[in-house]
Amino acid sequence: MKTAVFAGSFDPITKGHEDIVLQAMPLFDEIIIAIGVNIDKKYAFPLEKRIKWIENTFAEYPKVKVVSYQGLTVDFCKKMNAGFIIRGLRNTTDFEYESIIAEANKKLNPEVETVFFLANPNLRCVSSSVVRDIIKNGGDLTAFIPEKSGFYAK
Repeated sequence: MKTAVFAGSFDPITKGHEDIVLQAMPLFDEIIIAIGVNIDKKYAFPLEKRIKWIENTFAEYPKVKVVSYQGLTVDFCKKMNAGFIIRGLRNTTDFEYESIIAEANKKLNPEVETVFFLANPNLRCVSSSVVRDIIKNGGDLTAFIPEKSGFYAK
């Protein structure tokens, strides 16, 4: 079985994240969306909400599961029997950063391969930090947050 891990903070999940998972879906039997937990980092949204929003977004896709983890992503991959890490690229800055991380991960665990997916051009401006800024300033999130996530529910 081909299992891939898509790791991040997903604070919150965006249409960009959704797009990357949907692109990756035909290539893998299972996609584990792994929410990294760093006790030194302050998140905008509680872990439980982030998990729920992701579960809602991918509710109709049984091959997608959501878990949280701590530590190195490659160690988590080994624990989950995943041979692949999924990463999305919006621009050359992302490529530079992600390629360095992929090389480090390869040194830590040569059995795990990083697979890059290019962001849909109309979603390249979407990031969790941009979304958090829009939220702080009361902007319209319609173009940024997956409708199915339940983010808009009271």
